[in-house]
Amino acid sequence: MRYSKLLIPTLKEDPAEAEVVSHKFMLRAGMIRKLAAGIYTYLPLGYRVIRKVENIIREEMDRAGAQELLMPAVQPATLWQESGRWEHYGRELLRFKDRKDTDFCIGPTHEEIITDLVRMNVRSYRELPINLYQIQTKFRDEIRPRFGLMRGREFIMKDAYSFDRDEAGVDESYQKMYKAYCRIFERCGLKFRAVEADTGTIGGSFSHEFMVMADTGEDTIACCDTCSYAANTERAEIREAKTPASPGPEAALEEIATPGRKSVEDVAVFLHVPPERLIKTLIVMDGKGHAAAALVRGDHELNEIKLKNHLGWASIEMADEETVRKVTGGPSGFSGPVGLKGIPVVADPAVKSISNAVAGANRQDMHLCNVNVPRDFRPDEFKDIRIVKDGDGCPRCSGTLHLSRGIEVGHVFKLGTKYSESMGATFLDEDGKSKPMIMGCYGIGVGRTAAAAIEQNNDQNGICWPLPIAPFSVLVLPLNVKSEEVRGAAEKIYEELNSSGIDTLLDDRDERAGFKFKDADLIGIPLRVVIGDKGLKDGIVEIKERKSGEVTKVPLANATESILKMIRK
Repeated sequence: MRYSKLLIPTLKEDPAEAEVVSHKFMLRAGMIRKLAAGIYTYLPLGYRVIRKVENIIREEMDRAGAQELLMPAVQPATLWQESGRWEHYGRELLRFKDRKDTDFCIGPTHEEIITDLVRMNVRSYRELPINLYQIQTKFRDEIRPRFGLMRGREFIMKDAYSFDRDEAGVDESYQKMYKAYCRIFERCGLKFRAVEADTGTIGGSFSHEFMVMADTGEDTIACCDTCSYAANTERAEIREAKTPASPGPEAALEEIATPGRKSVEDVAVFLHVPPERLIKTLIVMDGKGHAAAALVRGDHELNEIKLKNHLGWASIEMADEETVRKVTGGPSGFSGPVGLKGIPVVADPAVKSISNAVAGANRQDMHLCNVNVPRDFRPDEFKDIRIVKDGDGCPRCSGTLHLSRGIEVGHVFKLGTKYSESMGATFLDEDGKSKPMIMGCYGIGVGRTAAAAIEQNNDQNGICWPLPIAPFSVLVLPLNVKSEEVRGAAEKIYEELNSSGIDTLLDDRDERAGFKFKDADLIGIPLRVVIGDKGLKDGIVEIKERKSGEVTKVPLANATESILKMIRK
C-alpha cells in the first residue's frame, strides 16, 4: 500500500477528549474517529489491526474445534423475558419497539439467541458437545463511555458458546477455550494473566478473565508471589489470619460520646486508637426490601460483590437513611453490631481477631469501646467479604498477594444450566431421558485487545505495535522521492516484500524527512527501512526496529533478505 493513497489523517496535538494512551494515539494516528459517545468509525489503518486480531482469533477457535456462525444483532424481547434477563440486565440493554409495537433490543451478548438456536436444532447426546462462535458488533448503553475503544458502547466482540452433556464435558470445553485464549493472546504479542473473576450479569458458576498487564489498566489484580493464583479484586480470596492465642484481657463495655464523628478516620483520631481497632458496620439492601449488616475491620473495605454472592442477592446497594434508622435504631455513621437484631449479620474473619474494639452504639453521636466477640455480639457467620489489599495472604499457599493493574480483554465462563433450564434447551441421553444441556460462554473484545496492545506497547512518540497485529509489518521510507535512485531503490524493496507476502507500506509522499519520521513513530510500524542519497552512495540502507530503536545498516542488495529474517525469526 502507498501512503499517498491511504486515508491516514494524523494529528499533531493530543485530542482533548482522550484520557488514556490508546485513545490518544488511535485518534492521533488516524485509526479511529468518534461518531457519538462511545461509538467509533474504524479508519483503514485501525481496521487492518482489527482484522489481524480477528484472523488470529478465527484460526485458534477453529483449531479448538469451534464452528463460526453469525447471529442477528437485533434480538426479540421474548427470548430475554424467557431467560429472565429482560428486566434484570438493566439500562445498558438498548431496547426499542418496531412498527408493530413489538419489543426488541440490540444485542449486548447472545446467550438467549444461541440457546434458542441450539434447542431448536440439537436433540440427542450424539450431537454433543458443540461449540459455536461469532465475531460481531454489539451494543451496551454504558452510562459513562470513556477511554475510546476500552469502554465504548458499540464494540466488536468474539463470543462463543459450548453445549455439553455433563460436567466432565463442560470442564473439557472450558479447558479447550482457556488454552485457545492463551494461544490467541500469545500470538498477539501481549503480556497477560488469566485471573479468577466474578461472573457478573452473564451468570454461571466459575470464570476467568484474561488481563493484559498495563499500569494504565482499569482493573486491579491480586497475584501470588509464590504460586499461580491470580484473581481480580472482585473475586480475590484472602487467607484468614491466625487469631492471636492471647488477645489480651477483655475490658468492660463502655459507651462514649463522639459528637459529629462518623467516619473511621474521625473516630480513630478522636479516641486515639488505630483504625484497625474499629469495627465498621455497614447496612446494605437488595432492592427488594431485604437488609443485612456487614462487619469489616476499620482499615478494610467491604467487597459488595463478595457479599452479594454470599447472600444470594441479584443486586446490592448501601441502605438509605430511613432503612438504617429502622434497622439499627440510630442514624447512619453510628451503626454497630451490639444489640443488632432482625437482619442477617455477616462479619469478615478479621473482625474476630480485634480485641477491645470500637464500634457504633446505634445512637446519635455515640460509640462503644471495648467491644469483643463473642461476649458482646455473635455474627450469624464469618465470611471473607472484604477487598483484598497488597500484602494479604494467598488463599492457596503460604505466599503473599500483590496488586497490579490490568485490562480485561477476554472472559471465559462456566454457565452451567442457567439458560438451558430457563429456556428448555434439553437433549435425550443414552437412556432416552431428557436433560438440560450444560453451557459455557467465552468472549474476547477485539477492539479492546487492539487498544490494550497500545497501552502495553508505546513511548512518548507513538505506538510500538507487536508485529503479529501491526497494520503493516514494514514501512519503506525514502527520504527524497524526487531522487530517481532513492525512489527506485524504495520501489524495488517495496515490490520484493509484497511479493514475499509481507504487509508493506511505502511512504511515497513528497514531505520533509522529519515530518515522515514523526508520522512513522506515531503509527508504530514495527520495522522501518530508511533509504537516502547518502546511504545509497555506499550501497547501504537502514533498518530500524520501532520498539527497541535499534538500527541495522545492511547492503541494498541484501535488504529484503535481512528484513525477512527479522520478521520470521
